[in-house]
Order: sequence, then structure tokens, then C-alpha cells
Amino acid sequence: MSDTPLFLTGVIEGFYGPPWTQTDRIELFRWMAGSGLNTYLYGPKDDLKHRALWREGYTPEEAAAMGELIRACRRHGLEFIYALGPGLDIRYTSASDLERLKARFEQMLQLGCRNFCLLFDDIPDRMDPADLERWDSLAAAQCAVTNELFQWTRERSPKARFFFCPTPYCGRMAERQLGGAGYLEIVGRKLIAEIDIFWTGPEIISREISVSHVTGLQIILRRRPIIWDNLHANDYDGRRCFCGPYAGRSRELRSAVNGLLINPNVEFPLNFVALHTFGAFLQGTGPWDPRMAYLMALTDWLHRYETVTQQLPLEDLIRFADCHYLPYEEGATAEELQTRLRQLILTDPADWGTAAAGVRADVIRLRDFCARLAELKHRPLFYAWSRRAWELREELDLLDRYLAFKSIPANHPLPFRSDFHLPKTYRGGMVARLQQLLQPQGDETLHPTIPSWDSSAFPPLT
Repeated sequence: MSDTPLFLTGVIEGFYGPPWTQTDRIELFRWMAGSGLNTYLYGPKDDLKHRALWREGYTPEEAAAMGELIRACRRHGLEFIYALGPGLDIRYTSASDLERLKARFEQMLQLGCRNFCLLFDDIPDRMDPADLERWDSLAAAQCAVTNELFQWTRERSPKARFFFCPTPYCGRMAERQLGGAGYLEIVGRKLIAEIDIFWTGPEIISREISVSHVTGLQIILRRRPIIWDNLHANDYDGRRCFCGPYAGRSRELRSAVNGLLINPNVEFPLNFVALHTFGAFLQGTGPWDPRMAYLMALTDWLHRYETVTQQLPLEDLIRFADCHYLPYEEGATAEELQTRLRQLILTDPADWGTAAAGVRADVIRLRDFCARLAELKHRPLFYAWSRRAWELREELDLLDRYLAFKSIPANHPLPFRSDFHLPKTYRGGMVARLQQLLQPQGDETLHPTIPSWDSSAFPPLT
């Protein structure tokens, strides 16, 4: 194996939710090749045989599909990594479980796979008593199994590259001592040096990943990590998706890691901007301008927004995508519209003047854009957007009705009602009610919502 292994750039299919289809993945490979990326990691959490049923091999039909996926990946000049997540119920001292892991990898070797990964993320932070008796820590047990699999794989595939995802895979988890005290230090000492380690940054979804953060981690892990970047992941909040640019990372980060891989939105068609701006970040030089890259990517994406009647305007696509930007921020035009709406609603309608008309025009235009997405010729793109576009459309429609009602002087003192946004049917459901109980604050604390009901109406606590 080369002394300077390939710097990995690419995509992880590693989210919770419906795995992508083979058609999605083939298009992904085209996007990746066109953006200069080189690696695809297969590890969808809800592929039953990736995680819940990791001991079971693929059926002949499943194996054939996996073999074709590996070949398609290679036809596009991409490295294929196969990930397995046994951590939910593995017995680290079990010879049977170790043989099951080898059997799974042997099946993939026969299908042409050469690179492998063991994932120990999102698992119970405890050990079976028998495992604890043999290994003094979770980290030591995981390293022992991983080292054994690595050496076994290398005997069969000398150029194989091997990867490991730790149980505490971000700074916050490490600070909370998830996996036990000194977990990362143990991994740094015990895991064979040629095995790469994944890391998501300071947080699971990191707003920023700095060079200094990674430099400190290098000392602990005794190697450069590979960034598993969840910036565009949306599996933790199905109401949202993220179509903003790759941001919050400087190009200098590339020199501090062994690779950068993104784990993006569950809905494959919504990943165009994430992928293409990520590619531009990796291929370019000089200071990184995320907004400029974003606008260029949206321009390239626009042709997919042809409707049965005409092409949707780029200006409208920008504002719509700005409403689905990044986890910690909206895009500039969406932020500006929200600010104007908030200012109006917090102002006495008698003082609105002509401002309401201008805001209403922008609200109506965005609302109508959401409706027109139903006419997209690219149906998978519409289906990916459908529920989110409808939800945004309903909120905009409600706001427009409110502004229209309050713009009439006679209605200034009157309460506003909408025949189309009734309690229970609008913003209803158990999740919405539960969300009203605790309100997150800017300092990361969560406070009980001040009740607006008569607590005497409830039975006493028992």
C-alpha cells in the first residue's frame, strides 16, 4: 500500500431513513465524478443488514445488486467503502460474532469490495459483563475486534483501506465521556495506525470545523482524522432539508485531515447544491466564498426546475432555497423577508403605511413559487420537495391573509381568524403539542413553556 494513501473526498450514505435507490446512486456517481470527488461510503443506517441484522448475509438477489453498485462506482472512477454497524448487540468476546463479521466481509470481498469500515456510533454506552471482564473498556474491546478484522482483511486484500467510527465521534460527546473516560486516548494507542478514524467535528452537526480543533484531535488519535461531515444531514429533523452551500470550513482544513466526506439529506434530489459546492470547495484554491459557490450551483440546478409550462425564475429559486439553507442559518433573502415580516407584525397596523404592500408582494411571489413546484417535470425532485414546499406555502398564505386583513383600517382592533388554518387541523398533532412543552433558549437550555391554561383542570400528579 502507498505511503501516502488517497486523500478521500466524497459522499457517505450514512443517514437514518429510506436508503437511496440504485438509480439515485448512479446519478450520485455522475455528480461526484463531475465534481472531482473520489469516494463513496455505503452505510445507510436503515438497511437492515447494515445494522439491525448485521449477522445475516445478503441473499443472491441482494448480493447481485450490491455487486453492480460496486462496479458502477468503479466505472465512475470512485473508491467504494462498505460499512457495517454491529455495535447495537455485538459481543466483543464472542468468537461466533467475530466469524459473522468475517463472513459478511468475505461476501463483500467476493463481490469486488476492497475497502471496509466498522461503525460503533449511536450505540448503547455499556458492555456485556463478560466483555467487561476481558476488556477493561469499551474502547479496548472495539479496537481488538477492529484490529482483528483489519488484519484478516489485509491478508485477503493487501491494498484494502480500513475505517473506524468511534462511539464518541464529536467533541461534545468526548467531553461528556461517552464510551467511558479516556475513550479516544485508548483508541489512539490501541487501534492499528493504518486504520482511519471518522470524526464529525465539535458537534454531531458542526456549524464550523476549525484547523485548531482538528490539530488538537490529531494528538489524541495519533493520526489525522477523516471528517464525516453532517452539515447537510437532515435525518434528525424530517421537516427540514438543507440546500445551502458547504460552509463553516476553510480550505486550510484539507491539510489537517486524511479526507472530507459529507453525509447529506435523506432525499437524494435535494443534494445537488451540497454536492457541487463541496466539490468546488475541494478543487479550488484561495479564500472560500460559500455564497458565491451557492449562487453558481443554483444556476446550474435551475434547468431541473422546468415546469409543464415554463422554466421557473432563478430569483425565485434562490429565495426558496434560502428558506432551506443550513441548520444554523437561513439564506440572505429568506432572512431579509423574515425580518420584514417580523417588523410589520410587531408594529401597530396603523403605522404600516405602504410597507405591507411590498412585503405582501414578496410573500405572494414565494407562496406561488411553492405551488408551482407541483408542475415540475422532474417528478422525483418535486416529490422530495413536496411536503416542505406545502408547509412553507401554508405559512406564507396565513401571513398574507393576516397582512391583508390588518391593512384595512376598520380591522386594526379586531382579532384575526382564518377559515383555512383552524386549530387541530393546522399545526396539529402530537409532535406539535409536545414541542410546546419545552422551549430551547440561546444558551442551550430548555425551559418549560409558561402555561396558558388553568392547571386546576388537570388531575393531580401521582
